Parts: sequence; structure tokens; C-alpha cells
Amino acid sequence: MELRNTRTTVLNQGDAAAKREEIRQYFHATFTLDEQLYDTLAEDRAFYVRAEPLRHPLIFYLGHTAVFYINKLIVARLRTERINPRFESMFAVGVDEMSWDDLNEAHYDWPTVAEVKAYRRTVRDEVDQAIRTLPLSLPVTWESPFWIILMGIEHERIHLETSSVIIRRMPLELVRQLPVWDICPHAGAGPANELLPVPGGRVVLGKSKHHRLYGWDNEYGHQEHDVWDFAASRYLVSNQEYLAFVEERGYEQEEFWTAEGWNWVGYAQARHPLFWVETPQGYRFRTMAQVIDMPWNWPVEVNYLEAKAFCNWLARRSGEPIRLPTEAEWYRLHDLHQIPDQPDWSQAPGNINLEHWASSCPVDRFRFGEFFDLIGNVWQWTETPITGFNGFEIHPCYDDFSTPTFDTRHNLIKGGSWISTGNEATRDSRYAFRRHFFQHAGLRYVRSAQEVVMPEAMYESDTAVSQYCEAHYGELYFGVPNFPVQCARIASELLDQRPRRKALDLGCAVGRSSFELARHVEAVTGIDFSARFIRVALQLKEKGNTHYELVEEGEVVSYHEARLADFGLQEFAERVEFFQGDATNLKSQFTGYDLILAANLIDRLYDPRRFVESIHERLQVGGLLVLTSPYTWLEEFTKKENWLGGYRQAGEPRMTLDALQELLAPHFRMLGDPRDVEFVIRETRRKFQHTIAQLTAWERVA
Repeated sequence: MELRNTRTTVLNQGDAAAKREEIRQYFHATFTLDEQLYDTLAEDRAFYVRAEPLRHPLIFYLGHTAVFYINKLIVARLRTERINPRFESMFAVGVDEMSWDDLNEAHYDWPTVAEVKAYRRTVRDEVDQAIRTLPLSLPVTWESPFWIILMGIEHERIHLETSSVIIRRMPLELVRQLPVWDICPHAGAGPANELLPVPGGRVVLGKSKHHRLYGWDNEYGHQEHDVWDFAASRYLVSNQEYLAFVEERGYEQEEFWTAEGWNWVGYAQARHPLFWVETPQGYRFRTMAQVIDMPWNWPVEVNYLEAKAFCNWLARRSGEPIRLPTEAEWYRLHDLHQIPDQPDWSQAPGNINLEHWASSCPVDRFRFGEFFDLIGNVWQWTETPITGFNGFEIHPCYDDFSTPTFDTRHNLIKGGSWISTGNEATRDSRYAFRRHFFQHAGLRYVRSAQEVVMPEAMYESDTAVSQYCEAHYGELYFGVPNFPVQCARIASELLDQRPRRKALDLGCAVGRSSFELARHVEAVTGIDFSARFIRVALQLKEKGNTHYELVEEGEVVSYHEARLADFGLQEFAERVEFFQGDATNLKSQFTGYDLILAANLIDRLYDPRRFVESIHERLQVGGLLVLTSPYTWLEEFTKKENWLGGYRQAGEPRMTLDALQELLAPHFRMLGDPRDVEFVIRETRRKFQHTIAQLTAWERVA
């Protein structure tokens, strides 16, 4: 398979044996291409340079794409053994500027490049073996074991692109130009741009679960738009066209910028696009591994804030309603030209899928009717913040792919770039970044009188998250006290005269117990495996409120708001930090606590024994471990052979409390007798779960 010309896999056609081999070849091509990208680094030292301050050094990404396969196979219960628990924790989370990403370099003792590459070789062999042996039948759907394999492959292809952006910001002495990453040799003056008419019409977005190509969760569902007639620029905005904005001191005039954009200009001290290099002889241009003479007819590459400011400047200059296209307008322009979808083209019709160059190229090179670059060259910013379509569902094995971006702060980019491959190079792909982030992204502008409808404050509709929002911050039902408040109160009372410097709330869900603990402890860390829960907890910490829906009956819902101020918690929010993490495989920095609360956690872990036997390592001697659980052991979460209790052993009942006493005995003594703590989960107006958890407290003695 040619590494720089691959096709994403069709999931509903062909013979199962041939499809297995096709996926295996696709996996190896992806893995090899990813490693060849890092060959552009001139020396190992480059892996540890923080070229992009909002992202980790590249050593993280070298490990992350391999770790992802193992972690997802474990989550999907297709694998039980870890290869390197330290790596599979260290390299698990921290790839975007999310509030729960830990970008603090002091928390990381990075391994050597040789160690990570050795780990990658082991992962490659293990995934190859999984591909050879996992059951495969067609069509492959997102319930299929092979969906997890494809998830890992397409995830690695995303990072092929994002890592190339980081490499592009490396000091030149740390990178080298290689033949496999050859840049376009064609450059010249930029063409004069113009607006061309585009007839409006109905646009239908979203695809069904029966679609023949792999997709991320945000691509599925249904949404319709009536797009008015509009006009769109013939070309992407070139470096030449953007130069006028720079020369008219656009970066110095607040009137062209949004409030967010102007704050960014002040912070970044920006005066021109990031990849323009200012010299005494004029501007030059940074490619991935070189600085070259300015290719004025290549597309300018900017973040959303710059693209928006340029449109505002052009609107003022022309007197016309110029702006970025919406997602629906982008699709309207795309679909009117009947562009074949990858993998159906014989050769990429645009500068995409690495089939032409490892750089941008002139904006008048690839024609689509009267327009150019409808796909490829660089991504195109849109006015649309990403949200889910109607019918959006989260894939249970990757709940933090899309939902963290549904915060109105991440705008969609469309069309792909020269290095967009796999799922990224398909019509239905939907990727979004924070507005100040840089990708290989530029813009096409439109003229339209149609108002852009921006999303309002979102009401959380994910069933589990909404139910937990209500359980943590909503009404009390049947006289049962608030469970996280009770847990925090009891834990605080048990601390008594012990130190109260640091507490860890494991399985913190949407955060109420973390905030409540902060009343009594100087610093609290809340960790949950679910990004959906952590996102809500962070929203409460940062904004002080969150919105959610509750099912009343059938399709009838009610709307609710939770506010920290209503519970007197606002003043304690600064003491709390939240992270996404796996309680059985935490990063090394989560240690030295005086109190650990693990509420209703152990019977939802895939390896509760490992958690119980190792939790003392996170706790100070004399510190307290507080556990609660209703001991609801289910094979949905924990394989039966890993249950701590709830089964018969030699004909006698084996209860979880007995196992806890046995497993914790080497390091803990139990304080007092177990006690019962009730909680209620509201499902609908007339349906509730009433559960009784058992709370036990343990003092670390050794």
C-alpha cells in the first residue's frame, strides 16, 4: 500500500477475509506514516521541545497514538492485559487545550524516545494480532469489535495532521526536509479574487448508522437547513489577498475584531499570520521543515479569530455583508459540484490525502467548476460552533471525542488540508478547534444577508449526565438527603484532627462532592473516567452554572439550571481542579492525599482488585480512604472473574465487604462500623431509582 495515497475502508462491501487483510494493511500504513512524520525531527532533543505552548511536546504524541489502541481495546473489553501501565496513563489524556488536560511539565518524567519507540513496536504487534484474530463480519458497525480497531487507525490519522502543525512551529535547527514530505514547487503572484453566485436550497446534514464509511459520533444524526442564495469567493484567500489587511494595520484596529479576538491579539502580540516570517527583505513563509520565499498564491493560514477579523475588514471596505460561511453553506457549495467522496476517486481532485504535496499549493491549481479548492489545500473556517445533530449519540468507548467541544467555543473547519487523510478526507467529517488554535486552516468568504444563528446556552441532554446533574444539584426526593453532600460531610467528620491539605474525589461525576469537600479541605482534585461528566463539573467551576434537561414523560422535557452560588459553593471553586482519568491507572502526580473519597466507584471498575490493592500508594500514612458502593456487580462493567464479591466461593457466599477487609488489611485499618447512605436517581417524573450504598472508612497505617 502506498503510504501517501491510502483510502479509508468501505465497511459494508466485500469478503470478510479480504476485508480483514485490507484493514490490517490500512493499520500498518497508518502506523508507519505516523512514524515517518517524526523522522523530520533532526534529533531526539526535538521530541521534548514545547513548540506549541497549548499542547504537549511531541514525545507525548509519539506515545499517545499507540497508547490509544491499548486503552480502547481494554475499555471495549477486547483486551484485559496492559502492556505498560505507566505509559498507558501518562500518554492517555492531554492532547488539546481542555481544562482537564494536564499540560504542567513538572508532572511528567518523560521516557526516552527509544523507550517509546520500543513500546510502539510492541503495540504494533499486539494490534496486528488483534486484527488477525478478532471476530469480523460485514457490515462493520460501531457495535463491532473492528470498530475499535478503525477508531484507533482514524485517531492516529488525526494526529498525523495535528503533529505536523506542531513540527511546523519547531525551531528550524531541530527539523529536516525529507523527500517523502516534499513541498509544492509552484508559487507566484496571487490571483484576484471575486464573489460568484451560489443558489440556495435545502441542506440535509448527518448520516445514518448504516453509512458505509467509518465516522465519529458527531457525524451521525439529522439536521436540515434552508440556505438562502449567497455568493462565495472563487478562491481561498491567498497570502497576497490577506497582505492588504496586514498592510492596512488590521491587527492594530480593534473595530475589526471580536472581543475574544482582540484579547487574543493583545496576548499573542500578533501583527501578521503565524506562518509568515518577517525579515528585513520582507515576509517569507514557514512550511513544515523550511522557510521559503513567500508563495503569495498559496492560501493564507490563520486561526478563526483572524479569519473573522479579515471578513469584518473586507465588509467595511466593500460595504457588503461579508462573513465566513456557515457549515450548511459550505455543504451547499460542496454538494452543488457533486464532488466524489474519498475513497471513490481515482486521484484526489484537490490537494488532499497527501496525494500531491506535503504543503499547500496555489489557490488556482484545483478547479471545481467556477470555484477552486472546494476541498483540500487548507481547512476552511466556518461561522458554526460545533454541536451534535438531532439523534446524536456518544460512542461508549470514546465519550470524549466530541462532547468536550460542544461548549460553543469550538468552531467547525471543513474541506480538509493537504495532510487530511482517512476520515478527515471525507464529505461528512466534522472537526472543530478553539478559535485561537492553529491548524493548516484558512478561509473562503461569502456574501449573504442570511443571519447566522448561533447556539444559545446549551441544555445538557445526555441522559446519564442530566440524571447526575439532578442528583447532585437538583431537588431532594422522598426525604432522602443529597448523596454527594452526605459523603463529603461524613468524610470531613472522619478526618477529625487529621491534616486537611489535599483530597482526591475519585469518580467525582459532575462534581458536587468535590465542591463540598473544598469547604473543609485546602485543595481538592476531582477525577472521573467520563469526559461528559468532567465537562459539566468544569463548566460549573469556570462559569458557576450549567444547564440540563430532565425527562418528564416520553419526549416531554423540562429545563433546569444548576448554580454553585445557590449552595454557597462559589467561593470554594478555586480550591478544586478536575481531570479526566482512569482510577485503576492514574498518572503519577495524583498522590500524597490526606483523604480519598471513592463514591460508588469500585463496582464500575474493570479491575477493582488492582484499584483496592494499590490505592494506598496515593494516600499519606494516617490519611483516610472513604469508600461507598451498593455492590451492584454487573458484567457490563466488570468481568465476573474480577468481581470482589457477590458470588459463591466453595459453596459459601463471598461478600464484597469481606474482600475489602482482606485486600486492604496490609495497609489499612477500618474505622468504626460500615454505615448505610441512601441516594435517589430520578429517571422521569414518575420513575426513580432508590439505592442504599454502604460506606466504609479506612485509615492508612502502613
